Amino acid sequence: MSAQAILLVAHGARDPGWAAPIERLAGEVEKRSEGSAVRIAYLEFLKPGIPEALDLLRQEGACKVRVVPVFLGAGTHVVYDIAGRVTAARVMRPDLEIAIDPPVGTQPQVTEAIASAIAA
Repeated sequence: MSAQAILLVAHGARDPGWAAPIERLAGEVEKRSEGSAVRIAYLEFLKPGIPEALDLLRQEGACKVRVVPVFLGAGTHVVYDIAGRVTAARVMRPDLEIAIDPPVGTQPQVTEAIASAIAA
């Protein structure tokens, strides 16, 4: 595994089938990420959570992790829940460099892709 990794963080749901699109997204991201491992963590209901996913990535040899919130905007889950869990993870895993990206939905190319799909 590469020393760099990407952790996609999604909300989660009681129905495990809800995660299928997130899993497909992770596969597509991994194909395009030039050797970076891509994993998923969930805030609620599904496993792994952020701490468990970070531990897995660290065990696989990651030194740097980009946490990417798979959310349309920066609401409470992104601003408080994800940020808080990452802050706690940094304290417990000082050897792991962890950065948080803005939510994917705030990126102009994502907005354009969604608008194109809806308008089609």
